[in-house]
Amino acid sequence: MERSTIVRVHEGLHARPATRFVRLAKSFESEVEIVKAGKAVSAKSSVKLMLLGVKENQEVTVRANGADAVEAVEALIGYLENPRAGIEEEDADGEQKGINGEAVKPVTASPTLQETPSGGLRGVAASEGVAVGPAFAHFPPEIRPQARTLTPEEAEAEIVRFGHAVSAVQARMDKVLASEGLAAGDRGIVAALRDLAADDTLIGDAETMIRAGTDAVAAVIATAARLAAEFGSVEDPYLNARADDVQAVGRQICLALLGQDDVSLEDIPQGAILIAEDIGAWDLSRAPLKRIGGIVCGHGGATSHIAIIARSHGIPAVLGLGARVSDLRDAREIALDGNSGLVVADPAADVKAGYLQRIEEAVKERHALDVFKDVTPKRTDGTVIEVAANIGSLEEIEAAQAAGAMGVGLFRTELLFMRHMHLPSEDMQAETYAALARAFAPHPVIVRTLDIGGDKPVAGIEFPEEENPFLGWRGIRMCLDRPDIFKPQLKALLRAAVHGNVKVMLPMVSDLTEVRRAKTLIDECAGELTRDGVYFAHFHLGVMIETPAAVLIAPALAKEVSFFSIGTNDLTQYVMAADRLNPTVGALNDVANPAVMAAIEMTAKAGVEAGIMVGMCGEAAARPDLIPEFLRMGLTELSMSPASISRAKKRIVELSKE
Repeated sequence: MERSTIVRVHEGLHARPATRFVRLAKSFESEVEIVKAGKAVSAKSSVKLMLLGVKENQEVTVRANGADAVEAVEALIGYLENPRAGIEEEDADGEQKGINGEAVKPVTASPTLQETPSGGLRGVAASEGVAVGPAFAHFPPEIRPQARTLTPEEAEAEIVRFGHAVSAVQARMDKVLASEGLAAGDRGIVAALRDLAADDTLIGDAETMIRAGTDAVAAVIATAARLAAEFGSVEDPYLNARADDVQAVGRQICLALLGQDDVSLEDIPQGAILIAEDIGAWDLSRAPLKRIGGIVCGHGGATSHIAIIARSHGIPAVLGLGARVSDLRDAREIALDGNSGLVVADPAADVKAGYLQRIEEAVKERHALDVFKDVTPKRTDGTVIEVAANIGSLEEIEAAQAAGAMGVGLFRTELLFMRHMHLPSEDMQAETYAALARAFAPHPVIVRTLDIGGDKPVAGIEFPEEENPFLGWRGIRMCLDRPDIFKPQLKALLRAAVHGNVKVMLPMVSDLTEVRRAKTLIDECAGELTRDGVYFAHFHLGVMIETPAAVLIAPALAKEVSFFSIGTNDLTQYVMAADRLNPTVGALNDVANPAVMAAIEMTAKAGVEAGIMVGMCGEAAARPDLIPEFLRMGLTELSMSPASISRAKKRIVELSKE
């Protein structure tokens, strides 16, 4: 069985999309290959897949041979045609999401003619921000191979020892992945490294060398170096950055073989600047990141996992210094500018003063917004405006609370389904939703039921081939056709409602019968829970207004539900008939367009007249220029990325004073 397609995955099959693709391939028994330009590789090897260099808009063929070949090809083709595949912690435009939910982009250092201060070095501006702090040199000793030749008997024993080392590294990574304190973005990176540590190419090539008589440590070093060189030779920045990941995983396996632990970062002082020739994403993700003031590294670029972790945690970073990073080994203090890529060792008094002034100005700007964290914004008539958070996982709760979120206006349940190789059970879902409800009680949490379609592959759900998945079998449409999937989620939400103020929102509603059928299923679920003696509570049911049809029947919908939540991202693309993932028509995707604003006002009018709550969960809810209009229309809830909450509260307070 084989099929060809054009790859629509944003930026192609680089690290995380490739990892997700391989996991999906491994969930099938069939042998699966992917072919590009006549070259075929196993779809179950992350390394081989990434080295194939599959980019966006290229044509590939997926082949499968086995009992479930048809299902495998359909699922993998669906993944390749999904522009948002593999970027679970990224937004729809492919921007990296920070720990606080804010979109963070690689910083590109613009050419500068400014004079480099004495003791200054220039590298890659990888994470914006300015920092000054004590230098913390992190230069672990190099692992050197023993370079001894093994007898055939020794080789077999060495392969067993190698297998134990690989298992130990995987178990260590599994333990970190199970940690509740790991941020969502970091979790995705560690998961990618975990899959790399189990990759057939890395493991298989090392075993081949061991069988030929090379000791395990030397075999791992040689295999990792060769694969890293292959990644480094590919003309793609995302794949170049994977060379560091291969070397980092290889080092961890070598350390396990030698019975050694890597040099720990646990003792890094508060505000210190971490200096390293190379630091793996695995080590950095486990470090006390809140204590790190900045990062300076010889390896890495703006698309490396080190840079992504630094940006998501707001840590200034300059990478790619090469061998020059050794010049900083003996520095006592470091000043770095993550915006321009400048690093200054032991800065002169005037240089240091300039850096400190810039830091102070940035702190003042943040503090000016921090005062609004605990503010309860109101309209001039005293009506409270709930400013809530859009989140997709429990790992994001802390950032939302720290930002002053007055509950959750949109909890995306898709990630819970996409993270696992099998559909999450009712119990797993109930635990997740209950934890969310408890975290924000008594504030409301609005949970959106599964909004999944052919553009988002999920193991356990087979989607038909569709010309345009955004207009196809998705959201409430799919859920109503698959009660075996929908009912466990509804039961889990009923059970979770015991623990807090849970509200449930139906996505992609276009017809009244969809709401009525969902309400019938909810009643069935409540009856089954009662029969089984399971505690539950009823929740308020609402709909997400994101289709023009929902806008036009809003008065009738308002009689069926308890609230509206306007999803401006999809509503804009549907009203304007402009794909929001297509940059060619990007100018049309503006929520401020009179047509879209008219649709929002029609929805708000219907909700206000019916006496139900009207909110907004698209990122337009955070726009200071549009908030006055939304409040005038009657919206009383605005939900957004946590990073935007304080700014939105400030704007509402200003309006009430005006």
